[in-house]
Amino acid sequence: MATQYALILLEGIQSTQDEAIARADQAPLLVVAGRQSAGRGRLGRRWENAPRAMAASVAVRPQGWQEAELARLSLVAALAGRSALGEEVFFKWPNDLVRDGAKIGGLLLEASGDLVVIGLGVNLWWPDPKPGVGSLCATDPGPDAMVELSTRWCEDLLNRITHGPGRWGRNEYRRACRTIGRDIRWHPDGAGRAIDVDEEGRLVVQTESGAIALSSGEVWSVR
Repeated sequence: MATQYALILLEGIQSTQDEAIARADQAPLLVVAGRQSAGRGRLGRRWENAPRAMAASVAVRPQGWQEAELARLSLVAALAGRSALGEEVFFKWPNDLVRDGAKIGGLLLEASGDLVVIGLGVNLWWPDPKPGVGSLCATDPGPDAMVELSTRWCEDLLNRITHGPGRWGRNEYRRACRTIGRDIRWHPDGAGRAIDVDEEGRLVVQTESGAIALSSGEVWSVR
């Protein structure tokens, strides 16, 4: 049986994350908007709106998930995003969605107590994007697309959460992760080759001194 949730649909808002946090109750909640004036990305970056964009945030209290396991929900949300957006979408660990080598979206996870708010921002159409940035669609899909895609994402995400942290989808994620097999660098001065994503959702990197697992830090591909 599908998990029931409330839906709040807005044309524009400061931040779907903040709205989801403010309105969160015991039942899951999905907040969707076409524009954000104060949207934020990972590491506090400001999120820029494409001409046709989708910003969605799900507030949920995951049953059966311990605090140490919640970071995996970013990867679970990425899997749900690919299911909603299409198999042409891949992952750059840990929070980016890419298509044809360009970033089209990102995920943001914020937790407080038993409440988790997961945000998904997607460029649906951007005819003249900045370098390295792309969009899901070649032509404007219209305003209804954000509702269809965000509800599809939310429903798949909530379903995956019910599977629990032990069945979060590691193998599925690994197959679609474009960071694996790449030489990477991370702050402040780390370097190595990404070789896997482990069961905890950490990026396994082979360095000159051996394999390590990254659970935080900014990672970018260099080759």
